[in-house]
Amino acid sequence: MLRILVADDHEIVRHGVRDLINSHEGWEVCAEADDGQVAHDLALTTHPDIAILDVSLPHLNGVTLARIFRQDLPATSVLIFTMHDDQETVSGALAAGVRGYVLKSEGEAQLISAISALAARRPFFSPSVTEQLMEAAVHERRKSALEVFTTRELEVAQLIAEGNSNKAIARALSISVKTVESHRASALRKAGVHTAAEFVRFAIKHNLIRP
Repeated sequence: MLRILVADDHEIVRHGVRDLINSHEGWEVCAEADDGQVAHDLALTTHPDIAILDVSLPHLNGVTLARIFRQDLPATSVLIFTMHDDQETVSGALAAGVRGYVLKSEGEAQLISAISALAARRPFFSPSVTEQLMEAAVHERRKSALEVFTTRELEVAQLIAEGNSNKAIARALSISVKTVESHRASALRKAGVHTAAEFVRFAIKHNLIRP
């Protein structure tokens, strides 16, 4: 039997989640709480497999409670079920060790899928949360060396590596010598080097150009 604790300060939400869980064969609600501290106390005595927590709980909010559960009840998987979809809350929940995050606006199907995933020891994040996490990862991660340089800078770098002069590069790319010099200077600056030879070594090392 999968034993689940439900903590939400809205009675109608708790009852709805409880009815959903109890209607599923092999699942049961082992404890309910409308308060974070009460949820913690109940969890210590009931040892649920899964704790479904709202973020906005009195005394101990859901994210803080998730962090405490990770320390006191590491076998309990935490699922956040909330209306809060801002990046700060989602990121905080992940850092606290939650295994699932579902928005109340997304309905019963997502909640059932999340519980099933956590029961199988797999994480679950609803589609909108997953999309937000992916966007955050793309924007916040450190850019690779390839992304730092523009396409034109890489074209100039390749031609430099092949031994072409600025004039030859200008002819090959149908741009002015002054523009070539500008791209060349920008590429050297981004690479943190001072000479064309140093830049070529840098570019080859980071797989920016073909040697």
